[in-house]
Amino acid sequence: MNATATLPSYRQSPRKVRLVAQLVKGKSVTIALAELHYRAKRAAPIFEKLIRSAVANAKVLGMKEKDLMVKEIRVDKGPVMKRSMPRAHGRAFPIHKHTSHIFVSLSDGVETQEKSKKQAEKTTTVSKLKKQTAQVKKTLANTQKTITKKLP
Repeated sequence: MNATATLPSYRQSPRKVRLVAQLVKGKSVTIALAELHYRAKRAAPIFEKLIRSAVANAKVLGMKEKDLMVKEIRVDKGPVMKRSMPRAHGRAFPIHKHTSHIFVSLSDGVETQEKSKKQAEKTTTVSKLKKQTAQVKKTLANTQKTITKKLP
């Protein structure tokens, strides 16, 4: 089950906001809130408030706060406010004031644990395939050596 919270048209560029979003993605809510509380970025208190809102939404849905994890956190580009700065000789230079749309999704740990098990199974099969291909390459190299020795 997922609980979400959104913040549309936050007045900071998405590039700067994504730096804070990457710190929190995939962590438990308690650790994420602790990191955001002491982070010296302008977007950190905004993310803290947004995650607290998503936690409140999760409590309404009957989820426990201790089990919640940040499943998805997305920062999209919002509308750009265009202004102009007066410059010399009557010219005007453009100023772009970027905005961001922020989306946070929390989930209880059940789904993430199942996905991690599936991912572990995939990595084991990939490692087995790598070993098999290495063995095949060795046998091919050995057969090529024996063929070259037999030829005059």
